[in-house]
Amino acid sequence: MNELDEGQRAFSSFRVLNGDDDSHSEREQLFRNMAQLFSYVSDRCDDDQVAQYDEVLCQLAELVEVEARAHVAKLLAPLARAPGTVVVKLANDDIEVAKPLLEFSNVLSDDDLIDIIGRQSEEHRLAIAGRASVPERVGEAIVEHGDRSSVVRLVRNSNAEFDKATLEKLVERATRDAEIAADLRNRPEIDWKSLRGEIDSVASKVLETLGQVDRGLDPVAAGKVNAVVYNRLRNRAGFSATEWKVAYNQVKALSDRKQLDDRALTRFARFGYGHHAAAALTVILHVAPEVFVKWLASQDYVAITVALKAAGLSPDLFEATVATLPWRDLPSEADKAMVVSRFEAIDKEEAIGIFELWRAHSFRKRAVSEERAAMSA
Repeated sequence: MNELDEGQRAFSSFRVLNGDDDSHSEREQLFRNMAQLFSYVSDRCDDDQVAQYDEVLCQLAELVEVEARAHVAKLLAPLARAPGTVVVKLANDDIEVAKPLLEFSNVLSDDDLIDIIGRQSEEHRLAIAGRASVPERVGEAIVEHGDRSSVVRLVRNSNAEFDKATLEKLVERATRDAEIAADLRNRPEIDWKSLRGEIDSVASKVLETLGQVDRGLDPVAAGKVNAVVYNRLRNRAGFSATEWKVAYNQVKALSDRKQLDDRALTRFARFGYGHHAAAALTVILHVAPEVFVKWLASQDYVAITVALKAAGLSPDLFEATVATLPWRDLPSEADKAMVVSRFEAIDKEEAIGIFELWRAHSFRKRAVSEERAAMSA
C-alpha cells in the first residue's frame, strides 16, 4: 500500500471524530495511522497541510488512551517539522507520553520547555534536564523549580549551559548537597576564579571548599572581562545552518499555534535568539528562507529595513531585532544608527509599496527562469 492509499484509508475514518462510532479501537487506529502518515510526508507538507494534521491529531488525542498517545509521541519526537499544537499538547501529557518529546523533540522551543518545567512534574523536568542541548534559560528554570534529581542530572549534562545567576544558585545548593558540589567541580568549562568575585559570601565559602579560589583575583576587572565575553557570546555574528534549521521549525510550530506575533519577536530580541528572530520574520513576511538568509549574508540593511517597516514593527522592536539578527558581521554603531535613521525616515505605506514591487519582480523572474529551464530540458 502506497502513502496515498494509506492517507485515503486514514481520512475515510473521520466519522469517529463526529461521534458516529463508539469504537475506541477505531479512534486509536486512526490516531496512529495519521501520525504514521505524517511521519512519512512531514518534509513535503506545506503549512496548510500541517495545520490539517495538527487539528485532527489534537481532536483525536482527546479521545484515545495513554498507550496510543505515547505511541504517537514517539513518532513525532524525532521529526524536524511536526504540528506545533499537538506536540506541545503531548509534551504536557502524562510522563509516559511526554518523555520522548521532552528528551528529543527540536520542535519544542525554550519557552515551551520553560513553561513545562514550571507547571509539570519532576519527572518532566528530569527528562528535559537530559536533552542533548539545554540552553541557559531552560537550565535556569530547572534550577529554580526542580528537585534534587532533575538538578543533579542537569549539572551532569555536559551540554547544559549556565549563566552566572544560575551558577550562583547551584553553588548555594551545593552547601547542602555534596553530590552537586562534586559534579560542579567536575565541569571544566566553568571559570571558578572569575566567578568568585561576583557571587555572594555563602557561595564563596563553597568555592573555597572546592579548592578553586585564587585570592589574588581582582573581582572588578574579572566582572568587566566576563561581561564583555558574555555579550560577545550572546550576540555573536554569523549564520549557522544547524541553528537556522532548528529555529525555523520551532518558529513554524509557534505559527501553527497562532502565537507568532510581536510578543514572540520581542522575546527573541530580548534573549538574543538571532536565528529565531530571522526565521520569524521570514514567516511573517512570507518570503523564501533563502531570500532572508541572502540579506543577512550580504549585510543588506536596506532590504531588511524596508521589509520590517512594511511588516509594521515599532521603532523599538525594529532596533532590537536588527541588533539580534545573525548577520555575517556584527553591525557597527554607525551601521545601527544609519539603519534606525532610515527606518524612521521611510513611511509605512511607501515601504509596503516597495516591498510588494520587489515581491512581484522576484516572482516574475522566478517564473521566467522556470519556463526557460523547462524549455531547455
